[in-house]
Amino acid sequence: MSLPSRPLTVAAVQAEPTPGDVAGNARTAARLVVRAAARVVVLPELFLPAYHPPTLGADPAGTDVAADPDGRVDDPRLDPLRDAAREAGAAVVIGAAVRHPDRRRTISSLVVDPTGTVTVGYDKQQLWSGERELFDAGRRGATLVVEQWRFGLGICYDGCFPEHGRAAAGDGAHGYLCPSGYLAGSAHRRDLYYAARALDNTMYVVFANAVGGADPWRFNGGAAVYDPEGRPLARGADTGEDVLTATLDPQALAATRAAHTMLLDRLPHDGAARATLAG
Repeated sequence: MSLPSRPLTVAAVQAEPTPGDVAGNARTAARLVVRAAARVVVLPELFLPAYHPPTLGADPAGTDVAADPDGRVDDPRLDPLRDAAREAGAAVVIGAAVRHPDRRRTISSLVVDPTGTVTVGYDKQQLWSGERELFDAGRRGATLVVEQWRFGLGICYDGCFPEHGRAAAGDGAHGYLCPSGYLAGSAHRRDLYYAARALDNTMYVVFANAVGGADPWRFNGGAAVYDPEGRPLARGADTGEDVLTATLDPQALAATRAAHTMLLDRLPHDGAARATLAG
């Protein structure tokens, strides 16, 4: 697998959006993108409408953004975010509820590129619990390429499945970007899953998460950037707004993959043939 030739600065954001206020949350996101001053900025799952199922269920017209057949989103509420991406020269990955031309409704990551163009980058494939009552599952994986760096896109519960991260690595990913919405009380799993995906696949992981909110929809921060051995390069507290930045180093990535060769050594069928023993 080829490796990037230059380092890249990334940022994982934790912040509290306001349920249903897409325009206001876009303004908050824009402020945080400029503050990050990073080439890639990742914000939490469903950040634009906020991860608040009662609001998402009651007002889909107000909480969703519409995509055209090419996956483009032209919504004036996102103009401040477009401006921020242009000002910062950043690729922004941010969570949204998306209405597709075929009437599917998905939990998605929008990608705002440095020209201000907004595209639906990825639709969440692994829906969690009551999300299945409001949303449709995504149909394909996706890889975002920024300056030779390849990033697999995942959203929250996707990252709980080793196969999802491995599919990204199989597509040549050097990193895995995961906007998420982890609730208070889930810190152990939050901290374990994404470090494990990094180590499983010897790739960087950028994990963004919401904070604040009212029970039962209160979120626990802990945004982080993990190195290819699963160690945090930057880590947020469980509360409070924060922007966590780190520089991804292609030499460190190469050294890790030379020392830990799981991607090269894995069996073609993951050891599918099995024996059953009596004890």
